Amino acid sequence: MSMGSLSSTFLAMLLTFAHLVQIMAAVDPVAATGKEPMLELYMHDILGGSNPTARPITGLLGNIYSGQVPFATPIGFIPPQGGVAIPNANGAIPTVNGLTGIPLGTGLAGTSFAGNSGNPQAVGSDGLGLGFGTITVIDDELTSAPELGSPTIGKAQGVYVASSADGSRQMIAFTALFEGGEFGDSLNFYGIFKIGSTVSHLSVIGGTGKFKNASGFAEVRPLIPPGQHSTDGAETLLRITVHLSY
Repeated sequence: MSMGSLSSTFLAMLLTFAHLVQIMAAVDPVAATGKEPMLELYMHDILGGSNPTARPITGLLGNIYSGQVPFATPIGFIPPQGGVAIPNANGAIPTVNGLTGIPLGTGLAGTSFAGNSGNPQAVGSDGLGLGFGTITVIDDELTSAPELGSPTIGKAQGVYVASSADGSRQMIAFTALFEGGEFGDSLNFYGIFKIGSTVSHLSVIGGTGKFKNASGFAEVRPLIPPGQHSTDGAETLLRITVHLSY
């Protein structure tokens, strides 16, 4: 067989192999690449109630949780019947959601707490929203489906900070710890969550385990919780679609 025939045969084999790889990638990109190109998670952020997953530690909500006078007994978000609200440190009394008692303009709860809901959040003497600067620590459940009782696949642990004066944005940084072993697989997220927006984008800034050296971005969409009756707190449900690259 001549060298020309061998070259033609080898080239044909290479083209056939490349075509097979393209078919595999289209049908099953995970099998083709050995990587996980996309994940979909549901994050449940719950403020207040008997089983909260988020706790404000500074700012307006932190004051409400811990009491605003020395040796005060924490009472949660809703004051006792007949109780008198104590003004914030700058002399203002927060506007609260009528159903949950949680101050407007705080948390990740979307338009029901944002200034554009028709109930603008109270503004302090410095012109900034009372929620500005509130730091909230989270240990939220990550599930495979929107329902709160659906199988848990891990935890989202980190913080979010009310980073805009009008209360419309939260800077968020958390690690998604996936179940299995000693939480060896994890992804790190960082970015700005826009309250009331249909979608926000977070950066994937690394990971561990099978996600080592991962990068990419996540699309975060707020959803209406399908079973609000399942918790007596104020739940914010987020669908997180993660697009990974290595």
